[in-house]
Amino acid sequence: MGRRQQSISRSILNAIFRAPEHPSNKPPTLLARIIAFFSLFQLALARYKPELFKKLRNEVWEIDEDEYTESFRSEKKSGGLVSVGDLGYSGSTFFTTANSKYLLKSLPRAFEQNFFRDRLLAPYAAHIATLPSSLLVRITDLLHAPLPALGIVLGTTPSHHIVMENILYGKSSCSEQRQQDWETYDLKPSDYFFPERDIAGGRLAPESVKERLIDTFPDKVRVGVDEKEALVYTLTQDTKILQEANAVDYSLFLVRYPYLEGEEVAHPPGRVSAWRNGVVSQDGKWVYRAVLLDFFWSKDALQPMVLTGLVNSWNFFQRGKGNGPMSITTTAGEYRERFLRMVGEIVETADTGEV
Repeated sequence: MGRRQQSISRSILNAIFRAPEHPSNKPPTLLARIIAFFSLFQLALARYKPELFKKLRNEVWEIDEDEYTESFRSEKKSGGLVSVGDLGYSGSTFFTTANSKYLLKSLPRAFEQNFFRDRLLAPYAAHIATLPSSLLVRITDLLHAPLPALGIVLGTTPSHHIVMENILYGKSSCSEQRQQDWETYDLKPSDYFFPERDIAGGRLAPESVKERLIDTFPDKVRVGVDEKEALVYTLTQDTKILQEANAVDYSLFLVRYPYLEGEEVAHPPGRVSAWRNGVVSQDGKWVYRAVLLDFFWSKDALQPMVLTGLVNSWNFFQRGKGNGPMSITTTAGEYRERFLRMVGEIVETADTGEV
């Protein structure tokens, strides 16, 4: 783990383990403000709305608080977090806890931070409380930097991090051979306009960039009628609140691994949820897990609005040969419609072949 990652890790752990008798909202001294301002990597992070997230963890998801806190401890000198590099296309920094139960992701873009913190968090929490089976990824903590710092201004370190369930939990306890059998797919509607892929036949972007744009699932998810209906119903309810918040560009994170009779694979901690813990395919070949991820892109934030204008201008000058909207410039309602259609096309009931 490099110096930057170690500093970020320490900042996160300090916020997680800060004693309740030293509340993060206590007014900082002038000296503390000066020290915080000159921090380049190790920021003074704090938990955002800790009581709200504690209620979600304990009362809704039934996560044991002591076990949750212990997940961040480790006997290793490097601390209780493991750097897993860049897992996405957004430039985020990722860590897992030492026991792999939780994944930590930075939110490097201000409009994502503001959207989740100020607009989506309240309806997210209310929705989760009324629909505990929700497949919106379980965000168990939000850490933020309440004081300004040079590292934030210069972009050397992120000011916001989310802690969320790791839907891949259990994989690391399998044999090395079994771990290689696990497959992951970050699924979004593929029929949107992607400049890297669609302008000049994709010749202007390297293959390494185009390969990371979008995943394609090469098969069908064959499950029973009840499992499909539960999945579609839950995602319909989940995407409704995302549409109401004007969110777009979210994805279905699908995991599958070969089913082995008698094998006990650990599942993410907390309240039992079929599509989190694993649904066995009707033919007995696969186990599927699924959650809804990356719902931080607000259609009406400044950057998406600028991109919308650029895409519209591009399509206008194509004189009828335009490529339509991008997944980040379309409307929230239209994105939801295509997303649910994609799910319906991927999942089928094995008994009837119904799609």
